[in-house]
Amino acid sequence: MQHSQLDKQPLRRVWSLAWPMILSNISVPLLGVVDTAILGHLPSAEYLSGVAVGASVMSMLLWAFGFLRMGTTGLVARSQEGGIEWLLRALLLALCLGVLLQLLAFPLLGHIVYWMNTSPEAGPHALSYLQIRLISAPLVLANFAILGFFIGRQDSRAPLYILLAANILNIGLDFFLILGLGLGAKGAAAATVSADIFAFALGLYLLRRIDRGIWTGISDQLRKHKLLPWADPKPWIELLHINSDLFIRTCLLLLTLTFFTAQGAAQGDTILAANAILLQLLMVTSYALDGFAHATEALVGESISKKSNKLFHSTVYSAGIWSLGSALGLTFILLTGQTVILSLFTDINSVIEQAGRVYWWLCALPLLAVWSYQLDGVFIGAGKSQKMRDTMFIATILVFFPSWWLTRDWGNHGIWFSLFLWIGARSLGLVFYYRYYTVTDSWIQKGTGKQGKKAVT
Repeated sequence: MQHSQLDKQPLRRVWSLAWPMILSNISVPLLGVVDTAILGHLPSAEYLSGVAVGASVMSMLLWAFGFLRMGTTGLVARSQEGGIEWLLRALLLALCLGVLLQLLAFPLLGHIVYWMNTSPEAGPHALSYLQIRLISAPLVLANFAILGFFIGRQDSRAPLYILLAANILNIGLDFFLILGLGLGAKGAAAATVSADIFAFALGLYLLRRIDRGIWTGISDQLRKHKLLPWADPKPWIELLHINSDLFIRTCLLLLTLTFFTAQGAAQGDTILAANAILLQLLMVTSYALDGFAHATEALVGESISKKSNKLFHSTVYSAGIWSLGSALGLTFILLTGQTVILSLFTDINSVIEQAGRVYWWLCALPLLAVWSYQLDGVFIGAGKSQKMRDTMFIATILVFFPSWWLTRDWGNHGIWFSLFLWIGARSLGLVFYYRYYTVTDSWIQKGTGKQGKKAVT
């Protein structure tokens, strides 16, 4: 009886943290789904193709800094003092990086669109989309830090409120600006920028609303000058060390997805549009499964802070059960709903036909990818980000690109096959490292004092 209760408790904790994150996560790719569906029903595929290229580039530019969310989550979860100091460091870093990104990227946007093999018809739409989207870059990066803080504090409701509200606003503006005013790609970009600004404002409001003492804590931190890099460089070094690993890992991930989009573009607007639809579906499944990874990050971080092997392994086991069950459900939905799902995105027969030819690759991915998503949460929570970096490097450089080179004659099937192997290599690599740390019992470093402090860095 007692053993059964112990087994059920972590299952409930994982689910209570995960379900708000699943809903909020799904709202992110659903926004892309709405963009794709609205643009896919316009008379020509060039609108959808242009936004597909623009959105892919913005994902690479912005999500390359996704480490601000992941790194902040792990540091806050392992913090003994609530993590306010980590939030402020992450916010300052985010705003500086966002402004720097604007200064460096804006003059290069025309060249980037050209490098993406964009057609002459879709190119202007992609460029205008990028020029508008870049306006809100600093606030997007700051939002990453705020979301990471809430997740690290095991508060999954606040990210739900922020992302759901912002994306509902975005979707409403999509209909108004794209269909109502006929602004096309510019309307899609303006809607997203407006939602980014709203999300940042709502995040600041919820920080005050949910934790009334947080601004007092922030004031105390500022008065003590703990945030100034010249006052105490050690926390900044820790922050940058973790974030550098995650930055490299995320850049490799986005390089792969952007290259995937570019190869579709090289085969024509129809294949590019078809791949854009399937990638949106892949993002929906990925973000849904990431809800359990986010819960894992927070709970694993707690187990590291408490030096509890029992909590660590029960969290990983419980999250794995939820993740596998969800992956099976998503696979079933994709397999049985192909006709309905594709028709929701577009009524252009040539695009539906091209998407149908490679659709079965998409159906196979959730069961393969679930392990990489779930173990990402384990490694982020445990502060072992270098293994995520190493695994992504091997999967990208030694698996994806060689596979693409060898299967170039396969057309669109070749690039999807390479993506399949890439995701499989990520999962296999993380399973290997997870097994190594488990066998050597080195997830949680024993001891106190200086040695104990090293265990949570």
